[in-house]
Order: sequence, then structure tokens, then C-alpha cells
Amino acid sequence: MSIDLLRSLVWTDFRLAVLFGVLCPLGLLAWAVYKRAKPITHLLMIYWRVSSLLAIAVYLMIGQSPLGFVAGFAALLIIPVSLWLWVDLNEEIEDRRGALKLAVNAWRWAITVYCAIAALVQVPYLKCAGSKAALGTAECQVWLEPPLLFKSMFHASTRAEKLGFLAIMALVFYGLYLGYFLIFKFTKQGRSATGF
Repeated sequence: MSIDLLRSLVWTDFRLAVLFGVLCPLGLLAWAVYKRAKPITHLLMIYWRVSSLLAIAVYLMIGQSPLGFVAGFAALLIIPVSLWLWVDLNEEIEDRRGALKLAVNAWRWAITVYCAIAALVQVPYLKCAGSKAALGTAECQVWLEPPLLFKSMFHASTRAEKLGFLAIMALVFYGLYLGYFLIFKFTKQGRSATGF
């Protein structure tokens, strides 16, 4: 694939990630809170916890860490799981009527399809996570362009190394929390979101 075609693909992916991963769920969360739709609010809070791995991946990429590719790919796999796993929330949402339910279900399907396609597209570029040398290749550098633009817009005066270090610390805490959840909470609660 040519670098120009890859660049177009990467920027399309970035725009879709912002649309489906940030703007839509933020709007849905505000709507659910306004409507006092507790199951939908609960589902969206779970989504934000899980999807924070995408934000960590962006900051890892800003710091030129190969871990950013792995974290971003992992996020694409676990986000759809977090949206459909919970039997109790799915039943409560299914029992609802109205535009909010329709919007939430449309968004869940849209982000599931997006995550599946984005994960397939990113598989060949997981080699960028192999080493700093692999990260220096032209095609791997193209994947870093959107995070670096984000840095220039929101963290222009902060060193990339500092942001990368903070992202590694966040990844450690994310991993510890995920491990705690899987070992202690999920084994007791199963697919029930009550208490999560």
C-alpha cells in the first residue's frame, strides 16, 4: 500500500474513532443522564472506563512508544465486548422504548462494526510494536501523525517524553484494575453489571 493511501486510511480511522468513540457516547451519556435512564448511563460509564485504553494508546504514541500499537489494538477488541457482555443491562435496555434506546443500540452496532474493521486494518501494523527501529519506518510513522497533531493542539508546551511516561503509568494502573476486575469481580458477578 502506498504511503499516501495509508495516510488517508489512518486519518479516516482517526476521524471515525473521534466520532464513534468520543462524540457519540458523550452525547448519549448526556442524553441518558437527562432522561434518568440508569441502565444506559451505567452501560456508558462502563464504556468510558474501558475505552480509556484508547486515550492511553494515543499518549503512548505521542511518546513514541511501540506499546501504543498494542494498547490501541487491544482497545478495539475489548470495547465491543464491554458493550454487549452485560446480560442485566441488555435486558433493561431492551425493555425500554423510545429514541434513546434506538440511538444507543444504533451506536453500539456502529462502534462494534467500526472496531472490527479497524482491528482488521491494524493487524499488519502491529509489527510497529516490535521495536523502536520498526516504529521508525515510514508506514509506522504515518500512524503517529494523528496523535502528534493532537499533542500540538492540546499539549504544545509539554515534552512528548513526559506524556509518554504518564501514559505508561496509566497503562500500568489500567492493567492492574483490569486484572482486579477479571480475577475478583467478574468471577463473582459473571455477566451481571450490578455493582460494577
